[in-house]
Amino acid sequence: MTHATIDTPDLGDAINRYGPTSGRPAPTDQLRLDSKTVDIHAHVMIPAGFEYMGPHMDVSKIAMVKHSNAETRAINMQQDKDRTIAMTDRDDRLRVLDAMGVDMQVVAPPPFQCWYQSPAEHCIKGSEIVNDGLAEWAAGAPDRFATLGTLPMTDPDAAIKELERCMGPLGMKGVQILTNIDGEEVASPRFEPVLKKAEELGALIMLHPNGFTHGERFQDYYFANVMGNPLETSLAVSHLIFSGVMERLPNLKVLAVHGGGFLPAYSARIDHAWGARKDSHANLPHPPTHYLRKMYFDSVVFSNHQLEYLVQTYGADKIVMGTDYPYDMADYDPVGHVAGSGLGDEAKAKVGGLSAAALLGL
Repeated sequence: MTHATIDTPDLGDAINRYGPTSGRPAPTDQLRLDSKTVDIHAHVMIPAGFEYMGPHMDVSKIAMVKHSNAETRAINMQQDKDRTIAMTDRDDRLRVLDAMGVDMQVVAPPPFQCWYQSPAEHCIKGSEIVNDGLAEWAAGAPDRFATLGTLPMTDPDAAIKELERCMGPLGMKGVQILTNIDGEEVASPRFEPVLKKAEELGALIMLHPNGFTHGERFQDYYFANVMGNPLETSLAVSHLIFSGVMERLPNLKVLAVHGGGFLPAYSARIDHAWGARKDSHANLPHPPTHYLRKMYFDSVVFSNHQLEYLVQTYGADKIVMGTDYPYDMADYDPVGHVAGSGLGDEAKAKVGGLSAAALLGL
């Protein structure tokens, strides 16, 4: 295939099974929403970023690569080639959005274009290249695209400077930050000034995984992504809560992708620990889920019952539609997912786009 589409895939192709999810029954008709639709989680690759960073990056240090077996790495390499158009071509993306029934898409760089494993001076330059490229790419269709940039997080001072540029001259809505900074927790004290600046500027932080750092048991069956990514997000969110970051920065806007990982589905366990043990209390004045409920989660959970659970538990104002396009673990019928769920009409409209529009001022 030359580019990813939402057509029914050729299941004889062992490499590229893009298309309708096996996670829920396929609708007999294409479902739509009458209200504005916004995909808040998608990716665009900036080739100039790789052109500059090629000599300065070692992908073997990235958890998603490090903890994958040879079969998975070979499939990923083939998919990266096959999705080049889907990752870079704006006209192709617009055709896909029209077919999906998505009015507006918020795009961020792929996680591999967050250069945390590279020397700081190159991470800074590479981040600037990517952000410039994203802004230019989206400017070609400003009524259809908004952007989230990337930051050179290994240099917090430079990250603050680039965040101000993203939210100022580049006109972005926020930034994507990976769930760990080359193995260091996002909740580490040295990164808190960056998060504080994001709170001051009203920038959305899209927290995105790229494999689990201690993934020795995830090498087979693509578990580095299937299990590792949601676990990585769950751990990063937990650190943001228990470290007190979310208490100290009450207005910080955090979007935890892939439905927030595993944590939102089992959140009462952290409240139990907070109440049962001194070493889990962390001197938090409120139960941990008090802070979890301040966060946003996207709809990339594949099943109707999980989407309905998220809305019931955290509210339609906190659940936003996403795709993770154009990856193989994406939802290629996000509008159908929301429209075909058991949610009420008001909740469908909010999840489908109104909550994201309110969050980002679209």
